[in-house]
Amino acid sequence: MEEITIKKVTAGKDLLGDFAPNFAELNDEVLFGQVWSREEQLSPRDRSLITVSALMASGILDSSLKGHIHRAKDNGITKEEMVEALTQLAFYAGWPKAWAAFYMAKEIYAD
Repeated sequence: MEEITIKKVTAGKDLLGDFAPNFAELNDEVLFGQVWSREEQLSPRDRSLITVSALMASGILDSSLKGHIHRAKDNGITKEEMVEALTQLAFYAGWPKAWAAFYMAKEIYAD
């Protein structure tokens, strides 16, 4: 199986570091540092599927979802798997949410 390298996330620091430094540090060091790195408990690939599902189901259809779809692709989720996951989610989380997620995924997987 191909090993996936997780690059250090600095989005918190980059986007909010000067405004909310403690929140930015928790985002980058705890969530994306400690939690996402616990690969023995759950792979980055599985974490990506769970995260995309949670964001879409919650109606968070902004750059957060787009970023996590991109991360899912980087973590080995194929286009076919993403399409299947979003199709499944459409029936449980809502059709309009799936449309928005598909629009983002189509753009990301076009690369």
